[in-house]
Amino acid sequence: MTLDRFYPIFDDVSWLERMLQLGVKLVQLRLKDRTEDAVCDQVGRAQALCRAHGATLVVNDHWQAAIAARCDWVHLGQEDLDTADLDAIRAAGLRLGVSTHDEAELARALALSPHYVALGPVYPTILKKMKWHEQGLDRVTQWKRRIGPIPLVAIGGMRVDRAAGVFQAGADIVSAVTDITLNADPELRVREWLEATR
Repeated sequence: MTLDRFYPIFDDVSWLERMLQLGVKLVQLRLKDRTEDAVCDQVGRAQALCRAHGATLVVNDHWQAAIAARCDWVHLGQEDLDTADLDAIRAAGLRLGVSTHDEAELARALALSPHYVALGPVYPTILKKMKWHEQGLDRVTQWKRRIGPIPLVAIGGMRVDRAAGVFQAGADIVSAVTDITLNADPELRVREWLEATR
């Protein structure tokens, strides 16, 4: 299954209602600080929307909700790997994406035979406080060499004008968050991203 090269991440299903109609084909729903019921509602609605638009939904962290909604993908951060039931995830047929920031995390991710590996932050990011400084394009190249045919997702400080360089460095997919959600015209920015990545 080939994943689209543009991978926006949103924190509410309302974003998907706006963006899927523009042609987004790969999207992550990253829900934080929600009740279990709210998570299940959001994931279920997001999955229905993605199916209607022929898009792939990746659920961040909430693997139980992803299984319940019969999603195809789940994304786990390193902390999530500590608590997730990986056997249940595999048994449900969910494909797995994993965040990595350093060599030890990459080794841990590869041991799980993930369906993609994410590396970040490639550039400085305002999204969340991290102990890792920017990884840079050389690290993107290094990671791609290490993981071979597994798709590499570059994330962190991504902007449209950086996409070409990140692809050139070896990334298969570029993921954007605040470049869209904090933009004065998110729809226009998504159209620009689609143009830059296709």
